Amino acid sequence: MRTALIVGAGIGGLAAGIALRQAGWRARIFERAAVPRELGFALNLAPNAVAALRALGVAERIEAEAHRTRTIELRRLDGRPLKRLDVAAATAATPSLVALRQTVHGALLDATPAEDLVLASEGAGVERDADSVTLLLAGGRRERGDVLIGADGLGSAIRRQLHPDEPPPRDSGLCTVRGVVRGVTAALGDLSGAVYLGGGRELATVRASADAVYWFVSQSRATTPPTDGTAPAIARALLADLPPAFRAIADPTAPGDLRYDVLVDRDPIPTWGDGPVTLLGDAAHPMLPQTGQGAAQALEDAVALGAALAAPGAGAAALRDYERVRAVRTAALVRRGRRVAAAIVRHGVIVDWLVTTAIRATPGRVLVAAVLRV
Repeated sequence: MRTALIVGAGIGGLAAGIALRQAGWRARIFERAAVPRELGFALNLAPNAVAALRALGVAERIEAEAHRTRTIELRRLDGRPLKRLDVAAATAATPSLVALRQTVHGALLDATPAEDLVLASEGAGVERDADSVTLLLAGGRRERGDVLIGADGLGSAIRRQLHPDEPPPRDSGLCTVRGVVRGVTAALGDLSGAVYLGGGRELATVRASADAVYWFVSQSRATTPPTDGTAPAIARALLADLPPAFRAIADPTAPGDLRYDVLVDRDPIPTWGDGPVTLLGDAAHPMLPQTGQGAAQALEDAVALGAALAAPGAGAAALRDYERVRAVRTAALVRRGRRVAAAIVRHGVIVDWLVTTAIRATPGRVLVAAVLRV
């Protein structure tokens, strides 16, 4: 049986393992952590992500535990409503979900045979020959396979070896504070979520399960008040002047359920891999969270990779086919995320008036379609 070596047991790596097993491969997934876990808070799972999860056979559990997005309210930064969007009506066949990251990772992990996971094993590099590949692990171990997939995230060691002259990740100029809090769903009433726009900020509160609400605040780092740099201190500074409806949800968040990030991405590259080696997920196309598609694109990558390698004898040529198809789609999303982020940081009375006017004048179904396209 052909063997695929996968570096990284995050959402993308586990999904790739499932897809490749479906395609008749043996998958071995190498994870540097001693315990497989997924850090983070919540994931937007637009219909394309749900379709990929269904193709991987893990959607049923996730759909049961996640929140199906139904109605979203767009608001001004001061909390005044602008428009309600009926997302459920536009996603009747395949829903749009928001799920806790641990829910998605847990479903993928439970679908992965324990013998396929190799923990406490950090991928450090690769060696290639005409018909196979060797994964070099920290500590000197070596593992041989037919193909290798780098799914090791933004700081991918596999990408660094494949593209040694690439510049570091691009700083977007934005930062974000995120959190998950339980026991406050009543504050959203009948809404699935509320999005606040204006003043050079983007913030939202969205249901992520029956009792959990995910929230975030994104803005330019240049406008972030000085603090001691910890997530709780930054959160306090950013929340201080936000609407009471937002603070009613965010203020009770425990310090351990907060996270602060500087937002970065990378310029798209047309060819991800070489020979029997390729990339997947954030290792291939890190994008800003303003796309709402980071996890979705990793899941799509996995399904596409499985399809590309399903034919008997498929190898390096099939990997290049996979890359050509996926690079076009993901590059467009990277660029779109940058445009959305640039629009967010523009602020001023005139800009806010234009945004408010445009939202009020645009039919709800058009706004929903635009959100789902992103």
